[in-house]
Amino acid sequence: MDKQWYVVNTYSGHENKVKEKLEMRAESMDMQDYIFRIVVPEQTVEVNQNGVTKQKIQKMFPGYILVEMVMSDEAWYVVRNTPGVTGFIGSSGKGAKPTPLQPYEVDNILTSMGISRLDVDKELEIGVNVKIIDGPFAGMFGKIESIDAPNQKIMLLVDLFGNETSVEVDLNQIELA
Repeated sequence: MDKQWYVVNTYSGHENKVKEKLEMRAESMDMQDYIFRIVVPEQTVEVNQNGVTKQKIQKMFPGYILVEMVMSDEAWYVVRNTPGVTGFIGSSGKGAKPTPLQPYEVDNILTSMGISRLDVDKELEIGVNVKIIDGPFAGMFGKIESIDAPNQKIMLLVDLFGNETSVEVDLNQIELA
């Protein structure tokens, strides 16, 4: 089964506590192969208070966190029964499994936070084959030549008319082949 992103409803204001508890539960219950990343969608905004402009971190979706996981019965149970979690979004209830987010939805949220849908440290390395899913080279396959994680860019070797050519793409334009 593939790992996908799901939206989990939490008590508003408890998103970071739920994230910590879920990370601890995933480790203590040996679910690292099913529950991968937990993200509290946040953005930095400028707030003007008494004529002074300050930067403040603000929740993009108060009461919600994103969880990258493989939806198995055990993983669903661990997430659903974490203290502070009220349920999954996209589930009809009564034990039904939720609907995952579409890749473009995840990309929009994570890109605005400066994060990639792919876990650069664990999934991507030089020599790995990927598929380009967006841009002028969409549908082509390439091999990773270099990774620029801070700028969310990757250099790929793709086959253009029988010649290996280097192209630069954004991390949100690729998926693992």
